[in-house]
Amino acid sequence: MDRIADPIVEAYATVLRMRRREAGLSQEQLAHRAGLSMRFISLLEGSRHRPTLVTMHKIAEALDLPLSEMIRQAEALPRR
Repeated sequence: MDRIADPIVEAYATVLRMRRREAGLSQEQLAHRAGLSMRFISLLEGSRHRPTLVTMHKIAEALDLPLSEMIRQAEALPRR
């Protein structure tokens, strides 16, 4: 599956990967907490899937973060 050439998808992927690592979680651990598959987390982190609002909310809860914080961080990243 190819990367999605959308700056906000890429920014969300960057924030997701950064916050997951800061939480000390593997993709598998995050997937389990969020009720998603590890493959799906990998696709999101690789900008190969466009997340829904529900998915972003599940991930934010699994990371114990407000969804608004993750979105704010994604919006603050420089666009390519």
